[in-house]
Amino acid sequence: MSIHSLPLRRATMAPARALSSCLDSGIRKARLVSQSTALPLAERDALEPLSRRISLDQKETLFGQDEPACSVFNVTTGALRLYRILPDGRRQVTGFAFPGDFLGLSLLDRYAVSADALGPVTACRFERIAFKNLLRAQPGLLMHLHEITGQELSRAKDMMMLLGRRTADEKVAAFLTGLQARYARIGLSGVTLELPMGRLDIADHLGLTIETVSRTLSRLDRDGCILIVPGGVRVIDQTRLDRLSAH
Repeated sequence: MSIHSLPLRRATMAPARALSSCLDSGIRKARLVSQSTALPLAERDALEPLSRRISLDQKETLFGQDEPACSVFNVTTGALRLYRILPDGRRQVTGFAFPGDFLGLSLLDRYAVSADALGPVTACRFERIAFKNLLRAQPGLLMHLHEITGQELSRAKDMMMLLGRRTADEKVAAFLTGLQARYARIGLSGVTLELPMGRLDIADHLGLTIETVSRTLSRLDRDGCILIVPGGVRVIDQTRLDRLSAH
């Protein structure tokens, strides 16, 4: 059962995960909407009253493919894997969600993908009806969310190109430089890249086998382009990584 399928009160009011609505003896309201999101402060403030915090443990499902899409989510901490199960049973990892990302913005009746936590995750949950009503009253917020959706579409197009006639080295390099750009937007290091996803996740995202991903990372490490470190990679030769990813 996904977290999304639980009633909103049950998902957010468990004692260990209770929402702390105020800090400093009620003087300063706790912020729930991720400060990493690409929204002006005034628009984050407009979303705050609608938000409910939820927490997931590793491997917990936020929402499942084809479930009724009754909520919109904003990731606060952690990372999630987004994937579809194809009719023949194969899995296609369509992307990864990081702090600041919104999920469910397409406003379709059902979720097109499943979202699983790669580690501990916190997120804000917005009821769909209240979220849509706010957008009607806040055209500026609607415009900015359209821009965010446009960025997601751009990443999807880049992914289609990535799955084309590129070599394994070029695919993995493009994946790493894409992570660099996303991490830079949320203030994380672009030199040492955390990889919360496993190599099988990367393989299912890039249309490769897990063995090919492992060999490619090892080859890039051996050639001095990256250094494999616990939990991720460190970029050693940025020029070469950029050249490989641009092919």
